[in-house]
Amino acid sequence: MNVLEDAHRATAPDQERHPTAAIGRLRQPLSAAAWPAGVAAVAALLLPLFASAYWIQVLTAAAVFSVAALGLSVLYGRVGLISLGQIAMLAVGGWTAERLGQTGTLSFWLVLLATGVVTGLIGIVIGLPALRLSGLYLALITLMLAAAVTIVLTNTNFPNGGPGFLGYDPVKSGTVPLARPAVAAGDTAYFRCTVVVCALMFLLAIAHTRGRPGRAWAAIRQSEHAAVAAGINVTLYKLWAFALACFMTGVAGALLAASAGGLTVYQFPPQESITLLAALLMAGMYHFSGAVVAGLMLKAMPALLDTWGVSGNVLLIVFGLGLVQTLVTSPQGIAGQLSRDLGRLGARVRMRRTTS
Repeated sequence: MNVLEDAHRATAPDQERHPTAAIGRLRQPLSAAAWPAGVAAVAALLLPLFASAYWIQVLTAAAVFSVAALGLSVLYGRVGLISLGQIAMLAVGGWTAERLGQTGTLSFWLVLLATGVVTGLIGIVIGLPALRLSGLYLALITLMLAAAVTIVLTNTNFPNGGPGFLGYDPVKSGTVPLARPAVAAGDTAYFRCTVVVCALMFLLAIAHTRGRPGRAWAAIRQSEHAAVAAGINVTLYKLWAFALACFMTGVAGALLAASAGGLTVYQFPPQESITLLAALLMAGMYHFSGAVVAGLMLKAMPALLDTWGVSGNVLLIVFGLGLVQTLVTSPQGIAGQLSRDLGRLGARVRMRRTTS
Protein backbone atom coordinates (compact mmCIF):
# COMPACT_ATOMS: atom_id res chain seq x y z
CA MET A 1 0.00 0.00 0.00
CA ASN A 2 1.38 3.41 -0.89
CA VAL A 3 2.03 6.33 1.43
CA LEU A 4 -1.07 8.28 0.44
CA GLU A 5 -3.34 5.34 1.17
CA ASP A 6 -1.68 4.84 4.58
CA ALA A 7 -2.21 8.50 5.43
CA HIS A 8 -5.77 8.30 4.16
CA ARG A 9 -6.63 5.37 6.42
CA ALA A 10 -4.85 6.95 9.39
CA THR A 11 -6.75 10.22 9.11
CA ALA A 12 -10.18 8.77 8.24
CA PRO A 13 -12.96 9.35 10.76
CA ASP A 14 -12.96 6.71 13.48
CA GLN A 15 -16.50 5.52 12.81
CA GLU A 16 -15.63 4.69 9.19
CA ARG A 17 -12.35 2.77 9.55
CA HIS A 18 -14.06 -0.61 9.70
CA PRO A 19 -16.32 -2.02 6.98
CA THR A 20 -19.06 -3.12 9.35
CA ALA A 21 -19.14 0.26 11.01
CA ALA A 22 -19.11 1.97 7.64
CA ILE A 23 -22.11 0.02 6.42
CA GLY A 24 -24.21 0.13 9.54
CA ARG A 25 -23.11 3.32 11.30
CA LEU A 26 -25.78 5.44 12.93
CA ARG A 27 -26.85 8.48 10.98
CA GLN A 28 -26.23 11.82 12.60
CA PRO A 29 -28.90 14.48 12.26
CA LEU A 30 -28.73 16.37 8.97
CA SER A 31 -28.52 19.67 10.85
CA ALA A 32 -25.26 18.56 12.49
CA ALA A 33 -23.65 18.33 9.07
CA ALA A 34 -25.42 21.26 7.44
CA TRP A 35 -25.03 24.01 10.02
CA PRO A 36 -21.46 25.01 9.04
CA ALA A 37 -22.54 25.51 5.44
CA GLY A 38 -25.64 27.35 6.61
CA VAL A 39 -23.63 29.72 8.77
CA ALA A 40 -21.20 30.33 5.89
CA ALA A 41 -24.09 31.02 3.50
CA VAL A 42 -25.71 33.55 5.86
CA ALA A 43 -22.37 35.29 6.38
CA ALA A 44 -21.73 35.36 2.65
CA LEU A 45 -25.11 36.94 1.96
CA LEU A 46 -24.31 39.71 4.44
CA LEU A 47 -20.75 40.33 3.25
CA PRO A 48 -21.73 42.47 0.22
CA LEU A 49 -23.02 45.09 2.66
CA PHE A 50 -19.44 45.70 3.78
CA ALA A 51 -17.25 44.50 0.88
CA SER A 52 -16.01 46.49 -2.11
CA ALA A 53 -16.70 45.52 -5.73
CA TYR A 54 -13.26 43.89 -5.96
CA TRP A 55 -13.84 41.70 -2.92
CA ILE A 56 -17.28 40.71 -4.14
CA GLN A 57 -15.65 39.27 -7.27
CA VAL A 58 -13.02 37.52 -5.14
CA LEU A 59 -15.66 35.98 -2.87
CA THR A 60 -17.66 34.86 -5.90
CA ALA A 61 -14.62 32.97 -7.17
CA ALA A 62 -14.04 31.55 -3.66
CA ALA A 63 -17.60 30.20 -3.58
CA VAL A 64 -17.10 28.57 -6.97
CA PHE A 65 -13.83 26.93 -5.96
CA SER A 66 -15.39 25.70 -2.73
CA VAL A 67 -17.69 23.54 -4.87
CA ALA A 68 -14.67 22.20 -6.78
CA ALA A 69 -13.13 21.35 -3.40
CA LEU A 70 -16.44 19.76 -2.39
CA GLY A 71 -16.24 17.40 -5.38
CA LEU A 72 -12.74 16.38 -4.36
CA SER A 73 -13.93 15.91 -0.77
CA VAL A 74 -16.58 13.47 -2.02
CA LEU A 75 -14.13 11.52 -4.17
CA TYR A 76 -11.19 11.29 -1.79
CA GLY A 77 -12.70 11.96 1.62
CA ARG A 78 -15.70 9.66 1.16
CA VAL A 79 -14.66 7.06 -1.43
CA GLY A 80 -10.87 7.13 -1.27
CA LEU A 81 -10.38 8.02 -4.96
CA ILE A 82 -7.64 10.58 -5.62
CA SER A 83 -8.54 12.91 -8.48
CA LEU A 84 -6.35 15.74 -9.72
CA GLY A 85 -8.73 16.80 -12.46
CA GLN A 86 -11.19 19.04 -10.62
CA ILE A 87 -9.77 22.26 -12.07
CA ALA A 88 -10.01 20.75 -15.55
CA MET A 89 -13.67 19.94 -14.87
CA LEU A 90 -14.18 23.58 -13.91
CA ALA A 91 -12.79 24.57 -17.30
CA VAL A 92 -14.95 22.02 -19.13
CA GLY A 93 -18.00 23.27 -17.25
CA GLY A 94 -17.18 26.86 -18.16
CA TRP A 95 -16.65 26.00 -21.83
CA THR A 96 -19.89 24.00 -22.01
CA ALA A 97 -21.90 26.74 -20.30
CA GLU A 98 -20.59 29.45 -22.61
CA ARG A 99 -21.27 27.37 -25.69
CA LEU A 100 -24.81 26.51 -24.58
CA GLY A 101 -25.49 30.06 -23.45
CA GLN A 102 -24.44 31.55 -26.77
CA THR A 103 -27.06 29.54 -28.65
CA GLY A 104 -29.67 31.82 -27.10
CA THR A 105 -32.23 29.04 -26.73
CA LEU A 106 -31.67 28.12 -23.07
CA SER A 107 -32.19 30.18 -19.95
CA PHE A 108 -29.39 30.65 -17.44
CA TRP A 109 -30.84 28.04 -15.08
CA LEU A 110 -31.23 25.45 -17.82
CA VAL A 111 -27.64 26.14 -18.89
CA LEU A 112 -26.50 25.36 -15.33
CA LEU A 113 -28.44 22.11 -15.28
CA ALA A 114 -27.37 21.04 -18.78
CA THR A 115 -23.74 21.83 -18.00
CA GLY A 116 -23.89 19.72 -14.86
CA VAL A 117 -25.38 16.80 -16.81
CA VAL A 118 -22.69 17.04 -19.52
CA THR A 119 -19.80 17.16 -17.02
CA GLY A 120 -21.45 14.38 -15.00
CA LEU A 121 -21.41 12.15 -18.07
CA ILE A 122 -17.78 13.07 -18.65
CA GLY A 123 -17.15 12.14 -15.03
CA ILE A 124 -18.51 8.65 -15.69
CA VAL A 125 -16.04 8.26 -18.58
CA ILE A 126 -13.19 9.53 -16.37
CA GLY A 127 -14.30 7.17 -13.63
CA LEU A 128 -13.85 4.09 -15.82
CA PRO A 129 -10.08 3.89 -15.08
CA ALA A 130 -10.96 4.11 -11.38
CA LEU A 131 -12.48 0.65 -11.66
CA ARG A 132 -8.99 -0.82 -11.93
CA LEU A 133 -6.69 1.94 -10.66
CA SER A 134 -6.30 3.57 -7.25
CA GLY A 135 -3.92 5.70 -5.25
CA LEU A 136 -1.09 7.41 -7.10
CA TYR A 137 -1.91 5.64 -10.37
CA LEU A 138 -5.39 7.16 -10.48
CA ALA A 139 -3.98 10.53 -9.43
CA LEU A 140 -1.50 10.48 -12.31
CA ILE A 141 -4.18 9.47 -14.82
CA THR A 142 -6.50 12.31 -13.78
CA LEU A 143 -3.59 14.79 -13.76
CA MET A 144 -2.68 13.80 -17.32
CA LEU A 145 -6.32 14.23 -18.34
CA ALA A 146 -6.25 17.70 -16.79
CA ALA A 147 -3.14 18.54 -18.81
CA ALA A 148 -4.84 17.24 -21.95
CA VAL A 149 -7.84 19.51 -21.31
CA THR A 150 -5.49 22.48 -20.94
CA ILE A 151 -3.75 21.66 -24.24
CA VAL A 152 -7.09 21.37 -26.05
CA LEU A 153 -8.36 24.66 -24.61
CA THR A 154 -5.11 26.39 -25.53
CA ASN A 155 -5.69 25.47 -29.17
CA THR A 156 -9.45 25.99 -29.27
CA ASN A 157 -10.01 28.76 -26.67
CA PHE A 158 -13.31 29.49 -24.97
CA PRO A 159 -16.31 30.34 -27.18
CA ASN A 160 -16.68 34.04 -27.99
CA GLY A 161 -19.76 33.97 -30.19
CA GLY A 162 -18.11 32.59 -33.32
CA PRO A 163 -19.59 30.07 -35.77
CA GLY A 164 -19.31 26.31 -35.75
CA PHE A 165 -19.20 23.79 -32.94
CA LEU A 166 -16.30 25.49 -31.12
CA GLY A 167 -17.95 28.90 -31.28
CA TYR A 168 -14.60 30.71 -31.45
CA ASP A 169 -13.84 33.53 -33.85
CA PRO A 170 -10.11 34.46 -33.93
CA VAL A 171 -10.97 37.85 -35.41
CA LYS A 172 -12.86 38.88 -32.30
CA SER A 173 -10.78 39.99 -29.32
CA GLY A 174 -11.51 39.23 -25.68
CA THR A 175 -13.98 36.84 -24.15
CA VAL A 176 -17.76 36.79 -23.88
CA PRO A 177 -19.07 35.93 -20.39
CA LEU A 178 -22.16 33.83 -19.98
CA ALA A 179 -25.28 36.01 -19.85
CA ARG A 180 -26.59 36.38 -16.30
CA PRO A 181 -30.25 36.10 -15.32
CA ALA A 182 -32.21 39.32 -14.87
CA VAL A 183 -32.43 38.85 -11.10
CA ALA A 184 -28.62 38.70 -10.83
CA ALA A 185 -27.43 41.26 -13.36
CA GLY A 186 -25.19 43.17 -10.96
CA ASP A 187 -22.08 41.78 -9.28
CA THR A 188 -23.61 41.88 -5.79
CA ALA A 189 -26.80 40.14 -6.89
CA TYR A 190 -24.81 37.59 -8.85
CA PHE A 191 -22.63 36.88 -5.83
CA ARG A 192 -25.73 36.09 -3.79
CA CYS A 193 -27.06 33.94 -6.64
CA THR A 194 -23.75 32.06 -6.73
CA VAL A 195 -23.85 31.44 -2.98
CA VAL A 196 -27.38 30.05 -3.19
CA VAL A 197 -26.50 27.67 -6.05
CA CYS A 198 -23.32 26.56 -4.27
CA ALA A 199 -25.32 25.94 -1.08
CA LEU A 200 -27.62 23.68 -3.10
CA MET A 201 -24.58 21.73 -4.28
CA PHE A 202 -23.51 21.25 -0.65
CA LEU A 203 -27.00 20.05 0.27
CA LEU A 204 -26.87 17.62 -2.66
CA ALA A 205 -23.57 16.20 -1.43
CA ILE A 206 -24.85 15.94 2.16
CA ALA A 207 -27.99 14.14 1.00
CA HIS A 208 -25.85 11.58 -0.84
CA THR A 209 -23.49 10.94 2.05
CA ARG A 210 -26.37 10.55 4.52
CA GLY A 211 -28.11 7.99 2.32
CA ARG A 212 -27.28 4.65 0.74
CA PRO A 213 -24.50 6.03 -1.53
CA GLY A 214 -22.66 7.41 1.50
CA ARG A 215 -22.74 4.09 3.32
CA ALA A 216 -21.58 2.26 0.19
CA TRP A 217 -18.76 4.78 -0.39
CA ALA A 218 -17.55 4.38 3.20
CA ALA A 219 -17.39 0.61 2.82
CA ILE A 220 -15.59 0.86 -0.53
CA ARG A 221 -13.04 3.26 0.88
CA GLN A 222 -12.15 0.86 3.67
CA SER A 223 -12.12 -2.38 1.67
CA GLU A 224 -13.50 -3.14 -1.77
CA HIS A 225 -13.46 -6.86 -1.05
CA ALA A 226 -15.52 -6.40 2.10
CA ALA A 227 -17.89 -4.13 0.19
CA VAL A 228 -18.39 -6.77 -2.51
CA ALA A 229 -18.98 -9.41 0.18
CA ALA A 230 -21.64 -7.14 1.69
CA GLY A 231 -23.46 -7.03 -1.65
CA ILE A 232 -22.41 -3.53 -2.71
CA ASN A 233 -22.10 -2.82 -6.43
CA VAL A 234 -18.62 -1.28 -6.37
CA THR A 235 -18.63 -0.38 -10.07
CA LEU A 236 -21.92 1.50 -9.79
CA TYR A 237 -21.01 3.50 -6.72
CA LYS A 238 -17.55 4.45 -7.96
CA LEU A 239 -18.99 5.81 -11.19
CA TRP A 240 -21.74 7.47 -9.15
CA ALA A 241 -19.14 9.32 -7.08
CA PHE A 242 -17.30 10.58 -10.16
CA ALA A 243 -20.58 11.62 -11.81
CA LEU A 244 -21.70 13.53 -8.70
CA ALA A 245 -18.33 15.28 -8.22
CA CYS A 246 -18.13 16.29 -11.89
CA PHE A 247 -21.79 17.38 -11.95
CA MET A 248 -21.22 19.78 -9.05
CA THR A 249 -17.92 21.02 -10.46
CA GLY A 250 -19.50 21.57 -13.88
CA VAL A 251 -22.24 23.71 -12.33
CA ALA A 252 -19.52 25.67 -10.53
CA GLY A 253 -17.70 26.16 -13.83
CA ALA A 254 -20.91 27.52 -15.36
CA LEU A 255 -21.20 29.99 -12.49
CA LEU A 256 -17.61 31.04 -13.08
CA ALA A 257 -18.35 31.57 -16.78
CA ALA A 258 -20.83 34.32 -15.89
CA SER A 259 -18.42 36.14 -13.58
CA ALA A 260 -16.91 39.47 -14.53
CA GLY A 261 -14.30 39.26 -17.29
CA GLY A 262 -15.25 35.86 -18.67
CA LEU A 263 -12.88 32.90 -18.86
CA THR A 264 -9.34 32.45 -20.13
CA VAL A 265 -7.18 29.36 -20.48
CA TYR A 266 -4.66 30.76 -17.98
CA GLN A 267 -7.21 30.47 -15.17
CA PHE A 268 -7.04 26.66 -15.23
CA PRO A 269 -3.43 25.41 -15.04
CA PRO A 270 -3.15 21.66 -14.29
CA GLN A 271 -0.99 22.30 -11.22
CA GLU A 272 -3.88 24.19 -9.64
CA SER A 273 -5.49 20.80 -8.95
CA ILE A 274 -2.52 19.87 -6.76
CA THR A 275 -2.88 23.18 -4.90
CA LEU A 276 -6.58 22.45 -4.45
CA LEU A 277 -5.77 19.07 -2.91
CA ALA A 278 -3.23 20.62 -0.53
CA ALA A 279 -5.65 23.36 0.49
CA LEU A 280 -8.44 20.86 1.13
CA LEU A 281 -6.17 18.64 3.23
CA MET A 282 -5.35 21.64 5.39
CA ALA A 283 -8.94 22.85 5.52
CA GLY A 284 -10.46 19.47 6.34
CA MET A 285 -10.93 16.68 3.79
CA TYR A 286 -13.56 14.80 5.81
CA HIS A 287 -15.77 17.78 6.65
CA PHE A 288 -17.77 19.56 3.95
CA SER A 289 -17.26 22.85 5.74
CA GLY A 290 -13.58 22.32 4.97
CA ALA A 291 -14.42 22.84 1.29
CA VAL A 292 -15.61 26.36 2.13
CA VAL A 293 -12.34 27.05 3.96
CA ALA A 294 -10.36 25.65 1.00
CA GLY A 295 -12.17 27.97 -1.41
CA LEU A 296 -11.29 30.96 0.75
CA MET A 297 -7.68 29.81 1.01
CA LEU A 298 -7.37 29.49 -2.77
CA LYS A 299 -8.96 32.81 -3.73
CA ALA A 300 -9.28 35.13 -0.73
CA MET A 301 -5.76 34.61 0.63
CA PRO A 302 -3.98 35.55 -2.64
CA ALA A 303 -6.18 38.64 -2.94
CA LEU A 304 -5.39 39.59 0.64
CA LEU A 305 -1.66 39.19 0.08
CA ASP A 306 -1.96 41.27 -3.07
CA THR A 307 -3.58 44.13 -1.15
CA TRP A 308 -0.71 43.94 1.34
CA GLY A 309 1.85 44.08 -1.47
CA VAL A 310 3.14 40.55 -0.80
CA SER A 311 3.98 38.17 -3.64
CA GLY A 312 1.47 35.38 -4.15
CA ASN A 313 4.34 32.88 -4.34
CA VAL A 314 4.49 33.07 -0.54
CA LEU A 315 1.38 30.89 -0.54
CA LEU A 316 3.43 27.96 -1.85
CA ILE A 317 5.55 28.13 1.29
CA VAL A 318 2.52 28.66 3.53
CA PHE A 319 0.65 25.73 2.00
CA GLY A 320 3.71 23.48 2.26
CA LEU A 321 4.30 24.26 5.94
CA GLY A 322 0.57 24.11 6.66
CA LEU A 323 0.24 20.71 5.02
CA VAL A 324 3.08 19.26 7.12
CA GLN A 325 1.58 20.77 10.27
CA THR A 326 -1.83 19.35 9.40
CA LEU A 327 -0.57 15.82 8.82
CA VAL A 328 1.46 15.85 12.04
CA THR A 329 -0.76 17.62 14.57
CA SER A 330 -4.28 17.87 13.12
CA PRO A 331 -5.09 15.18 10.50
CA GLN A 332 -8.74 16.29 10.39
CA GLY A 333 -7.74 19.77 9.19
CA ILE A 334 -9.00 23.17 10.25
CA ALA A 335 -12.68 22.22 10.01
CA GLY A 336 -12.18 19.02 11.97
CA GLN A 337 -10.17 20.75 14.69
CA LEU A 338 -12.74 23.54 14.93
CA SER A 339 -15.61 21.06 15.13
CA ARG A 340 -13.82 19.12 17.86
CA ASP A 341 -13.05 22.25 19.86
CA LEU A 342 -16.63 23.51 19.57
CA GLY A 343 -17.89 20.11 20.67
CA ARG A 344 -15.68 20.15 23.73
CA LEU A 345 -16.75 23.71 24.53
CA GLY A 346 -20.43 22.75 24.21
CA ALA A 347 -19.89 19.72 26.47
CA ARG A 348 -18.28 21.92 29.11
CA VAL A 349 -21.13 24.43 28.95
CA ARG A 350 -23.73 21.65 29.32
CA MET A 351 -21.79 20.15 32.21
CA ARG A 352 -21.69 23.49 34.03
CA ARG A 353 -25.43 23.93 33.51
CA THR A 354 -26.19 20.52 34.97
CA THR A 355 -23.92 21.02 37.97
CA SER A 356 -25.15 24.55 38.73
